[in-house]
Amino acid sequence: MPPTEPNARLVEIRTYKLKPGHAERFVAAMAAALPMVRASGMDVVAFGRSDHEHESFCLIRAYADRTELAAQQDAFYGSDAWRQGPRQALIDCLDDYLNTLLWLAPDSIEALRSRNAFDGPQPQ
Repeated sequence: MPPTEPNARLVEIRTYKLKPGHAERFVAAMAAALPMVRASGMDVVAFGRSDHEHESFCLIRAYADRTELAAQQDAFYGSDAWRQGPRQALIDCLDDYLNTLLWLAPDSIEALRSRNAFDGPQPQ
C-alpha cells in the first residue's frame, strides 16, 4: 500500500531466529557486517536482540521506496566484499529469518532509532 504521508519511508524489519548457542558468533559477524551495510548507503535504523527471545535479533533499515530498497540490497548482497566477507559467518548462525515492510513517518523512524540502541558490543 502506498504511503499516505508524503515524507513516509519504507521500513524493513528483518528478524533473525538463530540456531541455539549462536548468539555470540552472530553478534561478532554483525559487528563486521554493519559497517559495510552503512557504507553501502543503507540507513540502518536499529539492530539488536529481541526483548522476549534470547536467540532472536532484528535489523531495521529505512528506504525511500521499494525501488531504492531493491537497488541498494541488490548492489550490496551481490558485492564481492559481502560474499567474501561476513556473509557465510552470518548464514551459519541462522535458523531462519523473516522480512516485514511497512511505511513510517520520519519521526516514527527516529523514535525507533533512539529507543532501540543495540545493547551489546556496538557494531560500527
